[in-house]
Amino acid sequence: MDIQSFVKKLDQEQEIVHIHTEVDPNLEIAEIHRRVVATSGKALFFHRVKNSPFPVATNLYGSDKRIELAFGCEPEKFIRSLVELAQGPLPPSIRTLWQKKNSLKRLFSLGLKKTSAAPVTECELFDLERVPLLKTWIDDGGHFVTLPLVYTEYKNSHNLGMYRIQRFDKSTTGLHFQIGKGGGFHLAQAEEQNEKLPVTIFIGGPVALTIAAIAPLPENVPELIFASLLQGKKLRTTKVADHPHPLVAECDFALIGHANPHERRLEGPFGDHFGYYSQAHEFPVFHCKKIYHRKDAIYPATVVGKPIQEDLYIGNFLQSLFSPLFPLVMPQVKALHTYAETGFHPLAAAVVKERYEKEALAAAFRILGEGQLSLTKFLIVTDQNVDLKDFKTLLETVLARFSPESGFYIFSKTANDTLDYTGPKLNHGSKAVLVGTGKERRSLPKTLSQPLPRQVKNTCIYCAGCLVVDGNIDDIQSLAQLSDWPLIIVVDDAKKTTESSLEFLWTVFTRFSPAEDIYAKDHQVKNHHISYTLPLIIDARMKSHYPPECLTDSDTAALVDKKWNSYFLTP
Repeated sequence: MDIQSFVKKLDQEQEIVHIHTEVDPNLEIAEIHRRVVATSGKALFFHRVKNSPFPVATNLYGSDKRIELAFGCEPEKFIRSLVELAQGPLPPSIRTLWQKKNSLKRLFSLGLKKTSAAPVTECELFDLERVPLLKTWIDDGGHFVTLPLVYTEYKNSHNLGMYRIQRFDKSTTGLHFQIGKGGGFHLAQAEEQNEKLPVTIFIGGPVALTIAAIAPLPENVPELIFASLLQGKKLRTTKVADHPHPLVAECDFALIGHANPHERRLEGPFGDHFGYYSQAHEFPVFHCKKIYHRKDAIYPATVVGKPIQEDLYIGNFLQSLFSPLFPLVMPQVKALHTYAETGFHPLAAAVVKERYEKEALAAAFRILGEGQLSLTKFLIVTDQNVDLKDFKTLLETVLARFSPESGFYIFSKTANDTLDYTGPKLNHGSKAVLVGTGKERRSLPKTLSQPLPRQVKNTCIYCAGCLVVDGNIDDIQSLAQLSDWPLIIVVDDAKKTTESSLEFLWTVFTRFSPAEDIYAKDHQVKNHHISYTLPLIIDARMKSHYPPECLTDSDTAALVDKKWNSYFLTP
């Protein structure tokens, strides 16, 4: 199903709003989108976009219902069937295969299908400024493609990834190749040979491409093949004479060009999905030779920022899709969850097996060695069967069981997510692993037993055993009244931080670096291992070197306020 078909389906389901008032891709569209997302609203179709002949569609995937309309339940059924076969007797019996026949027939849809009748090649364009790229936050460095599908090949390796694209001018853009991603690996290989790297940037097209581009697939699994699996039929592609890559036939736009070896240009800032601005840095440059596009091209876009945004629904769909595979590829892991409320990489949790002492730690290492999970900053593991989505219950379960002497680990000088600025420099940071298994070791306090001194301004309880305070780290470390609390978190505003689990998760896990910002009442080094004395204290205050939070500027807010009713008038 391509974007055109999806929009028709959303129309039939009354899940999309058509806006005919002229709108500006410079900040205005993004602010309308954010306000609709904040109310769990519908998808948006902007028919008249300033300085562009193309309509813009946003919030296409911003609800569980629209995710189901886009992808259905068949991909999940297929993966579950494969896992059940792999976990059953091998080889599977004829009867078992027959029972799975409806799911397994999807295997015959895998692959690419060449065609000469490709909508994407219907028209040509040579000016990137005619495409309605959005500027989404006031301090962004420019206009960006926010749902780019960046395709690269090198030798026999293929990659389709979602790396943000900043337009510099009519023919060049940035290529925000992040750490640990296939596109960056391909460019590095080409640069070793001093070669140009051909690049194709798809926009729109089959909805399955969007999921395939961000799916945490192993490096050797081609994303285009996975897209064909998701959509239940072969992915149609076409060849053009002036570019080595196949073009996805149903895409709305295909930007073709290359990246020169060792060429870099300042890219950013950009208000990112952590809720802060990622800073300007030197990144590769894409030289656009030509833009192919459909006659009826629709420009799909999204807006990211402080959770919850549209990307939460895409991320949760991916977690649901791949969750049956975790016990298969990591047998010690029974369940695994990353938290969209934090931007995904800052926090993950797992229910693991503890069949022998310290097996949970082995499982933690296995998780941290798996693809994009290797960028996890804080990992919590337990052998208790808890719902990982219920973070309060998870945290209480682990705090009651972990040993500060042997169940908490900090690893300094590790790689860090490119978008996480809590470390000392770009792509550098640290990790922490908190292990809480077995029987309860302590009863968790639920109330303060006595008042605290005035230097601790606000004190709020997030859950049993976890105290959130405003104050100074040194003062808190020395307070005997807090010795019963295994975890204390220092923030700028305790009341706001504990308003909800969403606010708690976002504020805390996006504002500390484990190696630099975790303290304890005391610690000792024994056999090269750090043994801690409770309480553990996390400094989750904003630091001077952190980038600012993404906030709507007053001029844009006033403009949208003034025009709000006109957006929703029936033409």
